[in-house]
Amino acid sequence: MSELKRIEIQDLNLWEKKRKQSRALYSFDLELTARCNLNCRHCYINLPANDKKAMEKELTIQEIEEIADQAIELGAVWVLISGGEPLLRSDFVDIYLMLKHKGLLVSVFTNATLIRPEHVDLFKKYPPRDIEITIYGSQKEIYEKVTRKNGSFSSFNRGLNALIDAGVRLRLKAMALRSNKDDLAAIAKFGQKYTKDFYRFDPVLHLRYDRDEKRNEEIRSERLSPNEIVALEQADKKRFDSLKNNCDEFIIETFKYRHDDHLFHCGAGNGSFSIGYDGTFKLCTSLSAPGTTVNLREVSLKEAWEEFVPQVRDMRIRNSEYLRKCAKCPIVNLCLNCPAHAYLETGKMDAVVPYFCEVANARAATLTK
Repeated sequence: MSELKRIEIQDLNLWEKKRKQSRALYSFDLELTARCNLNCRHCYINLPANDKKAMEKELTIQEIEEIADQAIELGAVWVLISGGEPLLRSDFVDIYLMLKHKGLLVSVFTNATLIRPEHVDLFKKYPPRDIEITIYGSQKEIYEKVTRKNGSFSSFNRGLNALIDAGVRLRLKAMALRSNKDDLAAIAKFGQKYTKDFYRFDPVLHLRYDRDEKRNEEIRSERLSPNEIVALEQADKKRFDSLKNNCDEFIIETFKYRHDDHLFHCGAGNGSFSIGYDGTFKLCTSLSAPGTTVNLREVSLKEAWEEFVPQVRDMRIRNSEYLRKCAKCPIVNLCLNCPAHAYLETGKMDAVVPYFCEVANARAATLTK
């Protein structure tokens, strides 16, 4: 057997093994709303806080409970509540308690600006697995430049301090933006002060789920250049050391010989899924391309998980350029690209995205020095 054929068979066997394992369910993400009280420049989902059409589409607590029961029956033990801003829901407390009483581990993503005493009491009495909060700036001017909401920095600090004083487990993160680039070192210091075991920044800015081109242009304008992203990663010693120490795992020369046309090699639909605020079932939060979603108001979760997910994960690459470049790229694991992000960028899941290639090559150049 030739070396190329052996590598090809190994790749296909690995994919088949992953496909069979994918039916085990461990967790799911639950978007309670797409609405938000802030208007961040980089946000890929937010709608106005008082958007009536969005409110009308939101899953009711009864629908959420039915989905949660089905997920638990399939094996789920953990749920992540997100938005939009989930605390905008007037029934947030009831939803949280319902999920907790079912025995699920519950995490919450929030901007912390709407934290009230009743939320603090709730989280003290019924502790979440963790609450993850994004820091947009270490000072008022920068924070509110990003959020475009006067008074949001004060509300953020008030909510954050209330949770810290109550001893609630927090995870803090930051988005690396053009608007806060010069403040990122101060943001990191701020974040590390309040969370000893976890702080991270994310340079990946997703485009809008609703494909609003005006908002997409705002997001693109906030993206850092590949060299700026690499410089930030190098400045974070813990992060860069991890990349450097695992370099051999990220750069895989045998990918050059791969002849596999499966579109999905990521973890989408493997062990978890995501539910949009309107009941849309997705293999991951970012994947919204036509043919990759179903609505749980129309089909059961069991049907979506056991029948629909394998169909999506069996999709094939049709773009010869993608097959020639991305599918065989030895540094694909350093890349921001995936079918979900490619669709948001281009309208096609198997499109080559030059910006992602540039970031991957900049990372590889640094790691292989």
